Amino acid sequence: MRGTTSAAAAAAVLAGLITAAGPAAAAEPACAPGITVLPSLTGGPAGAVHGFGAGGLAVGSSAGLPAYWTADHRVHAVPMPEGFQEGTVTAVNGKGLMVGTVRSTVQGYPGAAFTYQLGAGSVQLITASSGRSGGADVNEAGHVVALDDGVAKEWVNGHVVRELPVPADAHPSTVISSVSGINKRGDILGTAYTNYWDQDNDQIVSKTFPVVWPAGDYPTSSLPVWNDSDWTVGTQATGIDNRGRVVGYEARSYRDWQERKPAVWKRPYDALPAGPGLVAGYEHLTLDAISPDTNATVGTAVTFVDGYANHTQAAYWPGAGPVKALPHPAGATPDVRSQALAVSDDDRVGGSYWGWDGIGSGAVIWTCASKQAYTPQS
Repeated sequence: MRGTTSAAAAAAVLAGLITAAGPAAAAEPACAPGITVLPSLTGGPAGAVHGFGAGGLAVGSSAGLPAYWTADHRVHAVPMPEGFQEGTVTAVNGKGLMVGTVRSTVQGYPGAAFTYQLGAGSVQLITASSGRSGGADVNEAGHVVALDDGVAKEWVNGHVVRELPVPADAHPSTVISSVSGINKRGDILGTAYTNYWDQDNDQIVSKTFPVVWPAGDYPTSSLPVWNDSDWTVGTQATGIDNRGRVVGYEARSYRDWQERKPAVWKRPYDALPAGPGLVAGYEHLTLDAISPDTNATVGTAVTFVDGYANHTQAAYWPGAGPVKALPHPAGATPDVRSQALAVSDDDRVGGSYWGWDGIGSGAVIWTCASKQAYTPQS
């Protein structure tokens, strides 16, 4: 295993941190605003933070490999299964159960979803190796969701307990393209895709839209989108909180023309999404994660030039009012870019930053993020 310490030692460190924190009812110390650039595994790109756990744990990718950082900011590699060369930890729960995706660099770029318990000697692959497998999430009860060769599934203790169908009212061509979240109640979020020839209107209908599978036996919900027929437009679901609030964005991509429009849905998902507005000075915005209970949402503000995202900055939205920017690390070069990919109830935000020249890049954590967010001077 690569990393600065063994997984077992990391588990001991984390266990000590959690124990030292005392009972849940104890008063939490006030957070101190700051930006931490995390160390990287050697031999590859710096990586990004994709999720947060208990006791200061953060998970994501480093040097192209699935990785995690303990509260002392040390980086640790998740053991890689044979036959795979790349990967990312996409989420972790409060008990140290991580989930993610590993991929092979052979033709077709097949991947598989995995689980990894902090301190274990190996990961557990839970899906087939396929170009249509991956994208895992886990909730506090240990329920895991992922795409298994194109079929959305839910696992408990390593066993499949539910296969998630396409919505009953969807066109027969509809497939599930990704699974992106599960909340405390067990509601599961994903994205579906359909493409077919509409003979009545003599046109191709192409639609990408969010789907929610409620906990229990309630019907699957297709979330309404602004555009439901243009093949250049797709709407991605990225996060769901414990009240069922869903965030994501609409993406238009056609040659050099690119647009990103933030979207928020609320139960019972019977209305078009609302948009929170944009970060001052930027033309587009994605929403990429939402906290479990505090309504905080993060993403990336972006301005495209000739189809390229020339200007990007991590964005923070408290759930009401204007969307703001998060600052870049001290000493960052003028051309630095950043993105926010994870947010916790204790006001941590995770993501990455990089410069076009490859200098000064890394996975990053903003602590007490709400107190750092600001409105750029356009």
